[in-house]
Amino acid sequence: MEELLIAITKGLVDDPDSVSVTVDAPDEEGVISYHLKVANDDIGRVIGKQGRIAKAIRVVMRAAASRHGQKISVEIDD
Repeated sequence: MEELLIAITKGLVDDPDSVSVTVDAPDEEGVISYHLKVANDDIGRVIGKQGRIAKAIRVVMRAAASRHGQKISVEIDD
């Protein structure tokens, strides 16, 4: 799952070397949190107008996670 998030994000940003993902342990509800970090100049590219790209990334990640029986959330950190 982490590799999928990195692959999607690297295609969107100008500085693919700055993309990093940290994964938290599942919480009490079993939701795994993925924290995405990109360069400050690329945050707008990852979020998109009115958050459309961020929503699309979350939809793709949730669909992939559901195929593996997981629940996830994707957070975009500064």
